[in-house]
Amino acid sequence: MESNLTFSSIAALFGAMVVLASIPSVSVLTVLARSTTSGFIHGAFTSIGIVVGDIVFIIIAICGLSVLAETMGSFFVLVKYLGGTYLIWLGTALWRSKSNSVEIEGVIESSLVSSFLTGLFITLGDLKAILFYLGFFPAFLDLSTVSILDTSIIIVVALVAVGGIKLGYAFIADRTSLLFDRSRTKKIINITAGSVMIGVGVFLIVKA
Repeated sequence: MESNLTFSSIAALFGAMVVLASIPSVSVLTVLARSTTSGFIHGAFTSIGIVVGDIVFIIIAICGLSVLAETMGSFFVLVKYLGGTYLIWLGTALWRSKSNSVEIEGVIESSLVSSFLTGLFITLGDLKAILFYLGFFPAFLDLSTVSILDTSIIIVVALVAVGGIKLGYAFIADRTSLLFDRSRTKKIINITAGSVMIGVGVFLIVKA
């Protein structure tokens, strides 16, 4: 099986995805907030959730299932409400947490699955991403002749480009948070991160 993608087109696709993933956005803010308050591993799992959501949209876009995407509109609205509600709850927990680091961990340290779902909800909650990919990919390949190998290559590119950038943000946020070990500073960080979470949650619900 041969690929319709050339090395230059793969490199261009990779570069474009890196640039797009680097732009400050709702997903970036969420990764930063999760990593700052709960550690790098939670930021990493949030990043994984974001990448999985992107892969779902990539597959839909490559298959040309724009009609399916439209018929699933009600499902995505539900995802937006669930994701928004969860983020608001998480932000509220950060606001109400004590300045003592041990107590903070008891409130904030949720499961890695919840961190993964946070990233997934944020991505799937943005139905416009499908339309973006539908308009984005034709610049790099002919969607009418795309093969399974082409799809696999694009997924790998997304994993490395988008996942790498998000993990980089998570690492930076985690390293930065370690510089602040005083309880008062920790409280400020948690209030800031909580505000971000609440803002993102409200944003998702309003968009729905």
